[in-house]
Amino acid sequence: MDLRKLKTLIDLVSESNISELEIAEADGKVRIVKTPSNQFAGVVHVPAPAPAPMAPKDPSPEAVDSAPPASTGNVVKSPMVGTFYRSATPGSDPFVQIGSVVKVGEPVCIIEAMKIMNEIETDAAGTIKEILCENGQAVEFGQPLFIIE
Repeated sequence: MDLRKLKTLIDLVSESNISELEIAEADGKVRIVKTPSNQFAGVVHVPAPAPAPMAPKDPSPEAVDSAPPASTGNVVKSPMVGTFYRSATPGSDPFVQIGSVVKVGEPVCIIEAMKIMNEIETDAAGTIKEILCENGQAVEFGQPLFIIE
């Protein structure tokens, strides 16, 4: 569940007369319980069960040949959970585009986490080959953001 959505739910429960709220979504279930003294007893996030894996099919030679090649190069991964932004402010130019040449330590994006804007820097020099996230997309810890060759 999105952190902003969770905070909004907590605020709604704290400002209302309800003492308990439980919401189930595709990605899990959240239960918010307010104690009588208006202190929260806790928030529990239960991830949704993963779908059962399907048995692998025996690939035909045509399918193996048509598979996209694995991306090579240095992968810039998200160091935190948050929201991915390609530019410093809405409407401004993105930090990098496909084909941009970057140096070690150069900012390539911003990840917003808990209302704090965190500049994400490259750990390798090279050329941006792929941008793997959309502007405004929620990202997870360790999620690939860019590929640099």
